[in-house]
Amino acid sequence: MPNSSIDLVAIGIDLAWSARNDTGIAALRWSESDRAAHLIDCRLARTDEDILTAVKSVDYPNIVVAIDAPTVVPNREGRRPADSKISAAFRRFHAGAYPANRRLLATHQGEQVRGEVIARRLESELQIIHRAEINPRAAIRQCFEAFPHPAMVVLFQLERTLPYKARVARSLADRLTAFAEYHRLIRDQLTALEPAVQITDSFVTLLADLPRTPAALKRHEDQLDALLCAYIALYYWYWGAERCYIFGNFHEGYTVTPIDDRIAKL
Repeated sequence: MPNSSIDLVAIGIDLAWSARNDTGIAALRWSESDRAAHLIDCRLARTDEDILTAVKSVDYPNIVVAIDAPTVVPNREGRRPADSKISAAFRRFHAGAYPANRRLLATHQGEQVRGEVIARRLESELQIIHRAEINPRAAIRQCFEAFPHPAMVVLFQLERTLPYKARVARSLADRLTAFAEYHRLIRDQLTALEPAVQITDSFVTLLADLPRTPAALKRHEDQLDALLCAYIALYYWYWGAERCYIFGNFHEGYTVTPIDDRIAKL
């Protein structure tokens, strides 16, 4: 691992497929002198302009952005090879990927895929290059596609993903239990991992209360997933290919996630 004195901002975007729904955005500021990251922003946005404005508000010379949404979707039907590979690798952890294709996703501004649009605008307007490979601990302005569920399995050492998302047969009580565990794991694990997140007032505020209605819980979910994406961005920049893996490739579609010895590189 190369030595570095670089500070940066790591941003997570839990991107909604359309502007009708909330997008979660979180930012962690990594300080080399503190050897820790601090939560500096966590918010919800709707429009593409809102998302770009949020990124601009925490822009920094070194910045890395993890986008939880397909950012390269060349296929009209079916699924990308990356989706099949990550599903095979994480199936036993219940962390497979949904099929990504243009028929399903190209509902944003006509025939465009929203993840592609956001990645393209980050590059053209903020010079944040869209690229799958990363140079660890180096100067950077880069965005990439991430997927929180497999990352959660690895970072939190889970045997299966937490059942916190809304499903037909999943009760609100069961979701609240899973969210409470999500809170605990964020608090305990992200502060203990390398690189570490330091507990600050904004971090405490985010995890202070658990909403009790489905609508409020969904907004909270978007923020938590954005925070996890921000940590994935930081983790990938810090470790690179030593502890992360690119499923697929930039031309056919890809996803980056942390891996460990339990995960096969497919």
